[in-house]
Amino acid sequence: MQPFWSTGVAGLKPYTPGEQPVITGLVKLNTNENPYPPSPAALAAIRAATDADLRLYPDPESRQLKKAIADLNQLAVDNVFVGNGSDEVLAHAFRALLKHELPILFPDITYSFYPVYCGLYDIAFATVALDQDFQVRVADYARPNGAIVLPNPNAPTGCALGLAEIRRLLEINTGSVVVIDEAYVDFGAQTCVPLIHEFPNLLVIQTLSKSRSLAGLRVGFALGHPALIEALERVKGSFNSYPIDQLASAGAVAALHDQAYFEQCCSRVIASRNWLTGELTSLGFDVLPSCANFIFARHPRQDGAALLAALRARKILLRHFRLPRIEQFLRISVGSDEECRVLVSALRDILVAEV
Repeated sequence: MQPFWSTGVAGLKPYTPGEQPVITGLVKLNTNENPYPPSPAALAAIRAATDADLRLYPDPESRQLKKAIADLNQLAVDNVFVGNGSDEVLAHAFRALLKHELPILFPDITYSFYPVYCGLYDIAFATVALDQDFQVRVADYARPNGAIVLPNPNAPTGCALGLAEIRRLLEINTGSVVVIDEAYVDFGAQTCVPLIHEFPNLLVIQTLSKSRSLAGLRVGFALGHPALIEALERVKGSFNSYPIDQLASAGAVAALHDQAYFEQCCSRVIASRNWLTGELTSLGFDVLPSCANFIFARHPRQDGAALLAALRARKILLRHFRLPRIEQFLRISVGSDEECRVLVSALRDILVAEV
């Protein structure tokens, strides 16, 4: 502990993001980035916005961006909150909506930022175990709680609940906020945004980092009842009045308007994911069913950490979590077709060498 730290800082356990290497020539499949570039329209909009007006502060309300998001989701502007990436939006949601007397609930295997936020904001939580197939059981959430946070698709498993199951989750939890984190929803899962009209306690969080190929721009948003959005705005206004800069807003609006490019990229990622799943299965891997832009897989005869190291020696980066129940799994971001072929070839060589 440092002598000038605030009370409690020493006890925080920060989130560890996937490695962002400084060396070149790597096949980088460890951070769930989209292998395809942003929409050309988004890049053009960013270039056009790079002018003398950067001397001015951006619109603190991000009105153009909120309208684009609202129109796309058939909602009103007061149903929309925007932030500097979905991680910031989640952080504001934890502070604004999830701190109550009862603990909040989220899966035992899930996005590891959730317990970090709980530590930062002193929020009590309890984890709910996934079943033996690493699936969420909605019935397990039918118990008193301060709130529920659920990624759909889940991370790092990639498994998703259908819309009917999300509805059932909301029906048995009408007295607390239910946050559905849809960072990966565009790669094959069903969004629950339409349920916002029926459930005032539902908050849906999405990002432009994955399916819109804008991870470097840092734009995320939340959708929900105006009362939930107001709470987020109160926290945001007490933290950072200008979270979305002018370039990010311009690029995000253009990307949201370019629906054809978005659909094309998602289709390509889904096709690559399906091919990669088949190839890994043929090599003996157990692969969980994924609705995300990544695959969660293990090999019954290979140690996960050793396999990770062997791939890194071949300049291929994957993600490994040293956590109970999943220590033998590797999370594999879906890359371009060429990157996927390089990975499969390397795995085949490694497995042959181990025989």
